[in-house]
Amino acid sequence: MSVRDLIIVGGGPSGLSAAIAAKRNNLDYHVLEQGVLVNSIYRFPPQMVFFTTPELLEIGGLPFMSPFEKPTRAEALNYYRKVVDAHDLRIAYDEAVTAVSREDDVFAVETRSSRAVRRVRHARHVVLAIGYFDHPVMLGLPGEDLPHVHHYYSEAHVHYRRRVVVVGGANSAAEASLEMYRAGAHVTLVHRGAELKSTIKYWVRPDIENRIKEGSIAARFNSHVREIRPTSVVVTGPDGTEDEIAADDVLLLTGYRADQDLMARAGVTFGPRNAPSFHPDTFETNVPGLFVAGGAMAGDDTGTVFIENGRFHGEKIVEVIAARI
Repeated sequence: MSVRDLIIVGGGPSGLSAAIAAKRNNLDYHVLEQGVLVNSIYRFPPQMVFFTTPELLEIGGLPFMSPFEKPTRAEALNYYRKVVDAHDLRIAYDEAVTAVSREDDVFAVETRSSRAVRRVRHARHVVLAIGYFDHPVMLGLPGEDLPHVHHYYSEAHVHYRRRVVVVGGANSAAEASLEMYRAGAHVTLVHRGAELKSTIKYWVRPDIENRIKEGSIAARFNSHVREIRPTSVVVTGPDGTEDEIAADDVLLLTGYRADQDLMARAGVTFGPRNAPSFHPDTFETNVPGLFVAGGAMAGDDTGTVFIENGRFHGEKIVEVIAARI
C-alpha cells in the first residue's frame, strides 16, 4: 500500500495553493479533483466578471496579468492552467471523493470517476479544499426536481421570449435577471427579503434596482415559493396570500454549501452556522490530520470565504504538516 504524506481534495485555488506549498516542502502529495481544473470557476456563467482585482486571485507567485480592472472567467481559467504548468502540479481529474476514513494513523480516501471506476488512495494527512459551488442549497419544495428547474445559470439566450422566475436576492440572481431581461426573457424575481442583499456588486446594484423600479423586471419581495408546477410557480406574499406566476423556466439561485455529508462521515463535527470544527491557526479539524481550506470551512456563511483569503489557507496547513513530518 502506497501512503503519501498528503492528499488534497479539490483542484480549486485553495487546493492548488496547498499543492504548490507541498511541492516546495518536498512532500509526497496528490490533488484529487472531481471534475476539471478549478471546476467551480469553470461552471460559472461564461460572461462572468469577478468582483475582485487580478492580483487578489494570484497563487504560487505567478502574476495574473489582465487589461481589465475586473478579470473575467476566461482569464481566470487561463491563469490557473498556467499556474499548474509552471509548478508542474500532480493532479488527478475526474476523481470524486466519496469517503474519507481514518485507519490508525493513515487515511483511506475512496474515489469514483464518471466511468464508475473506483479507487482507494492512502495518506497520512488530508486537506479538504472542496469549496461549495457543487452543492446547491435545496429548498425542499414540491416540484423542485422538475426538468425546467435549475440551480445554476449559464447563458441568457436559451431563455429568449420565455417566462422565467428567478428565486434569490444576491449577485447570481441579480446578474442572471439582468442578462435574461436584455436577451428578451420575461423575468420575475422572487426574494424572501424586503430588498436585495447588500453584497450585490456595486456596479450591478443600480442597474437591477432601476430595472425593477421601471417594471422591466418584475419583483416580489418578502415572498416565498411554496410550490413549483410544470407551467407556474406558487408564491406566498408578505400578507400571506398565495399567487400563481406563469413560468417556463425556474432558476433557484439561493446559494451553495460545502459537502457537509462527506465531512460528517469522516468524523468532523460542526459548530454554529454549520461550520466544521477546526483550529483557527492550523485549520485542522477535530479529526487529527484532517484539515479544511477555502470554502469548505465556511458552513452557511459562504460569503466570508473567497479566493482572495482562501488562497492562503493551503500554505499555512502545509507548514503544520511539514513541521510534523
